[in-house]
Amino acid sequence: MIRLRYLWPLLLGTIALAFILDLITGTVTIPPGQVLTILLGNEPERTSWSSIIMLFRLPKALTALTAGAALALSGLMMQTLFRNPLAGPSVLGISSGASLGVALVVLGTAISHRGARLVEGMGLAGNLTLVLASAIGAFMVLLAILIAARWVNDVMTLLIIGILGGFALGSVVSVLIHFSRPEMIQAYIAWTFGSFSNITWQEMRIFLPVIIITCSLTMLVGKPLNGLLLGETYAKSMGLNYLPVRLIVITLTAILVGCVTAYCGPVAFIGIAVPHLARVVAATSDHRILLPVTASLGGVVALVADLLAQLPGHSTVLPLNAVTALIGSPVIIWFILKRQKVQRSFV
Repeated sequence: MIRLRYLWPLLLGTIALAFILDLITGTVTIPPGQVLTILLGNEPERTSWSSIIMLFRLPKALTALTAGAALALSGLMMQTLFRNPLAGPSVLGISSGASLGVALVVLGTAISHRGARLVEGMGLAGNLTLVLASAIGAFMVLLAILIAARWVNDVMTLLIIGILGGFALGSVVSVLIHFSRPEMIQAYIAWTFGSFSNITWQEMRIFLPVIIITCSLTMLVGKPLNGLLLGETYAKSMGLNYLPVRLIVITLTAILVGCVTAYCGPVAFIGIAVPHLARVVAATSDHRILLPVTASLGGVVALVADLLAQLPGHSTVLPLNAVTALIGSPVIIWFILKRQKVQRSFV
């Protein structure tokens, strides 16, 4: 347990350290002093360092920081809404919808030779066509969820619908993969690995405002989330209008997950693992405190994952989802074992 007056300076210091380390590390190691020189707008010892930092590493680090915060907040809201500690951002099938949108562009058009030439010519990294396809796929799933939410009162039923919908969308992707060309399948699979390095400064003009505004709006729902944590019946007895709050939480989650998936691919485990870390660090269930703590830790974990994926000192870059799984899996296993121990203590 860390007292709140020490928690925020510690979190801000950790974010700054992880951010600087992410800028320093890569195939070319740049001294910390030179990184600060470049960030302050001065000329470094080598002109190439300035291009590396400003054109590649700085956008990547900013993407990791904001995307990690968005995914962590999404996970916290989903776990609170469904009162399920293993719920994550992809639980409603939103990531599956975004993946299907990309699959329809990369795999669906590649079935024909004309479509294959189109996909090969446009490339994958940061392509606007793929971003729009992913965003549309996520939005369509969101629309279906919002329609279902108006008719389904039980959150667990809505959770089951989201899981089954995700399986259905995954089966459509499998069919597209079966009929696609090998090189297109390889391109799509590479996208599913996840990456924070596909966003340029031009694309950041859309990505950053959407994520920052939505995360800021998420900070305003701390009190309603506290009511949801106690259950639907108690929330209604306290005068909380349950249905609008549920729709707001689902909408915020869909925007955050859809935007991150559109630009970075389906990044896994951050949304499931980080909220548990936040509860341990903050030592509270009050979402007015948990929300900013979760966002901060999400940014730190994403930066650390990006740092580890670069294999400092090597030219090889690991798949991002492989690294997040290595970080997230022990956290989830630890939480399950701890939960089992607590349950046995009451028997």
